[in-house]
Amino acid sequence: MAVILIVDDEAGVRSSLAGVLRDEGYQVDTVDSGEACLEQVRRKAYDVLLLDIWLPGLDGLDTLEQLRARGLEAEVIMISGHGNIENAVRATKLGAFDFIEKPLSLEKTVLVVRNAIRQHQLEVENRALRARVDRRFVIVGESSAIGRLREQIAMAAPTNGRVLISGENGTGKELVARHIHLLSQRQEKPFIEVNCAAIPEELIESELFGHTRGAFTGAVADRRGKFELAHSGTLFLDEIGDMSLKTQAKVLRALQEQVIEPVGGQHSVRVDVRIIAATNKDLLDEIRAGRFREDLFFRLNVIPIHVPPLRERGDDVVLLARHFITEIAREYGRRLKQLTPEAEAVLRAFRWPGNVRELRNVIERVMIMVPGEQISAADLAFLGVSSPAHVRGVGAASLLPASEVLPLYSARDDWEREYIRAALAACDGNISRTADVLGVERSNLYRKMKGLGLEPSRMGGT
Repeated sequence: MAVILIVDDEAGVRSSLAGVLRDEGYQVDTVDSGEACLEQVRRKAYDVLLLDIWLPGLDGLDTLEQLRARGLEAEVIMISGHGNIENAVRATKLGAFDFIEKPLSLEKTVLVVRNAIRQHQLEVENRALRARVDRRFVIVGESSAIGRLREQIAMAAPTNGRVLISGENGTGKELVARHIHLLSQRQEKPFIEVNCAAIPEELIESELFGHTRGAFTGAVADRRGKFELAHSGTLFLDEIGDMSLKTQAKVLRALQEQVIEPVGGQHSVRVDVRIIAATNKDLLDEIRAGRFREDLFFRLNVIPIHVPPLRERGDDVVLLARHFITEIAREYGRRLKQLTPEAEAVLRAFRWPGNVRELRNVIERVMIMVPGEQISAADLAFLGVSSPAHVRGVGAASLLPASEVLPLYSARDDWEREYIRAALAACDGNISRTADVLGVERSNLYRKMKGLGLEPSRMGGT
């Protein structure tokens, strides 16, 4: 049931309006001043306000201004016995839904209220949907690398500067692009994505710039391209390094002139689009090889942002795993599962060549295939990582018999020995790569291994 507040200093108007709206099935409250209105909405939520402009003390327009400053989400219908254009314009600018004049037509008033309620319900549903969508695009992590990434996004987003996002496959470049859009001044406008690697060469120009009917075989009608669909919003060009030189030249012209020409068309179309591009390639290498235009690179690379691989994000892998467990449990309607300390150690030790995308696939697999409520190291055996045998949390240690509790230095050495062994296995025994993953110098790793009784020759090479 919709809840309505009537704000009018005339008792007769309040009484007649309230009676009619209650007959329509609405819950109705009434107050006689702007001050009383501000106090009432503080205590109770409303879907629609009917607000008289001419009120003693704080008038209706000033009341509306204060309501909007407080973040009121209800639809407001202004009532006036002395309607004029100036008041109507000001009310509209302050976000009023409609403007009706006295003497009130009760039939018209009921219709306007019904439309306002419908609009309010649509906005509530849209906000809820937006909140669910935004949860899908959250950036999870507390590592310094992710902290720097968030800072770069926060600085880049409010501007219209072009952004070039680099990073390995599966690191979340699209996620970064969407965050930039959601934090920008274009957030209410379209976010249009184009995967340049997935579209055949003969269709990419039509996809980007549109085409006219008869431009080529199969073009049975005019079609708008992605540039035009993204007008006033953001166009995300994913895998830009796979775009042909011919198409690159046309994209460069579109960026320079903010004008596109549909395939087969005779007229240009002006567009206002913010470009965010992404690539998993080294575009400087591509330029040297003659596969990417240097002038386009400089146009795109106004704000460079690098997305770190998962192996450089430390304990973020565990935070992400827990996030995916919650997300997948909700998606499949399953109970949450807990990662054992040994399982977490396996996740940390694995190199994750497929990055965050691979981690999500792994978590989805164990959420489906593991029957119990815990995910153990054995459940992750398919990753090929030996799990450290002495990884125990404080809670687990507190359950051990006193005879099994190791001295702290011994437990630490056991843990480090098994952790390094697991890291070496994940790196196929390569000492240099293992040192890089662990974030230590190769010589320091050698000394540590020697102190722990680990022989490099037994680990599969250096």
